[in-house]
Amino acid sequence: QVQLVESGGGSVQAGGSLRLSCVASDYMYTMGWFRQTPGKEREGVAALSGRNLISYDDSVKGRFTISRDTAQNSVTLQMNSLKPEDTATYYCAATETTLVWRLRERGYKYWGQGTQITVSS
Repeated sequence: QVQLVESGGGSVQAGGSLRLSCVASDYMYTMGWFRQTPGKEREGVAALSGRNLISYDDSVKGRFTISRDTAQNSVTLQMNSLKPEDTATYYCAATETTLVWRLRERGYKYWGQGTQITVSS
């Protein structure tokens, strides 16, 4: 069973930055980040297949950057210019294959436990 271990959650003021990391116990071709707030569906934030097939939700374009370290089986989400509406529980997701719709939950086989991000105004 593949395990995903997330780190880097926390609290920050609006305009600040945080970095999330996710390490997989095995190589995953597609890795991504989703987020969820109470009462809402989980939404895709950023994801990549391989090295260069990258997707971002419109709400984070220009502020968040996803990257991977293949040797470490890890993916990182650098979050800059954070806004209060970015407050959510963030989940790492992964699967062994490429995904066309990388920002949709469907297709991801493995999920992390979630880490809380709180952005205060």
